[in-house]
Amino acid sequence: MAVLDWSQCPAVESVADRRSGEWVFKGTRMPVATVFENLELGTSIDEIVEQYDVTRDQIQAVLEFAARSLAAPRVPPVPVGTAS
Repeated sequence: MAVLDWSQCPAVESVADRRSGEWVFKGTRMPVATVFENLELGTSIDEIVEQYDVTRDQIQAVLEFAARSLAAPRVPPVPVGTAS
C-alpha cells in the first residue's frame, strides 16, 4: 500500500499532544484515517459529516489530495553503486 506524505496536504495537521501526533483534520481531533475506514465500510460522506466534526469540504480536500498523490508517477530509487 502506498504511503501518503500528509505533510503536503493543507487540510490536515499532526500535533504531538493531539491524538499522539496522528494526522487529523486541521483544527480538530478527527483522524484522517477515520474517514477512509468509514468509506471502506460503505458510510457516505454525508453520514461522516453528520457523525464527526468535519465538513464536506475538508473531506473532499483530503480525498483529492490522496487521489493526486496516488496518481503521481513514482520514481524508483537508484541502487547504491550504480550510475544514475
